[in-house]
Amino acid sequence: MSESKKIKTALVSVFHKDGLDELLKKLNEEGVKFLSTGGTQSFIESLGYECAKVEDLTTYPSILGGRVKTLHPKVFGGILGRRDNEGDREQMAKYEIPEIDLVVVDLYPFEQTVASNASEADIIEKIDIGGISLIRAAAKNFKDVVIVPSKAEYSVLLDILKQQGAETTLEQRRMFATRAFGVSSHYDTAIHAWFEK
Repeated sequence: MSESKKIKTALVSVFHKDGLDELLKKLNEEGVKFLSTGGTQSFIESLGYECAKVEDLTTYPSILGGRVKTLHPKVFGGILGRRDNEGDREQMAKYEIPEIDLVVVDLYPFEQTVASNASEADIIEKIDIGGISLIRAAAKNFKDVVIVPSKAEYSVLLDILKQQGAETTLEQRRMFATRAFGVSSHYDTAIHAWFEK
């Protein structure tokens, strides 16, 4: 069934690591390769799993104080590339862009930072750019990619993995995409409300 897609490579970029270990364990058992940055990459490796660095893929370090890590054509091409589009596949091969089948994101805690009476500078630094972009890109390409947009969804994917291994149906990927746009909409609404004040 062509609608069913195997998860081979996962990009994991999360703020909250709690609850992630069980999901990573199952993905690792299923032979899924990990790709990550910074703290998440260190966390994955601390559990004993191999994890490729996004920096090695992009050949760029994390720059501007961590503001720019994943924002690169090799990352977003891997997420947005249409697997059934010959032109996309040719360009991915030409520019050595790997297919990314799963994106796991947990955004910077913007609302919690506002609630803690942090300074304006600290609040602005908690406006996630890379994470929200990863969520939107993966959700847009739900035909080929699974998006887990917050730690609330870790268990949802884990249940699927337990039932059917590292494969998802189109219906499941659409469900995750729907939740992903809910997460991004809520997040942007909170940021907008703070700016309005």
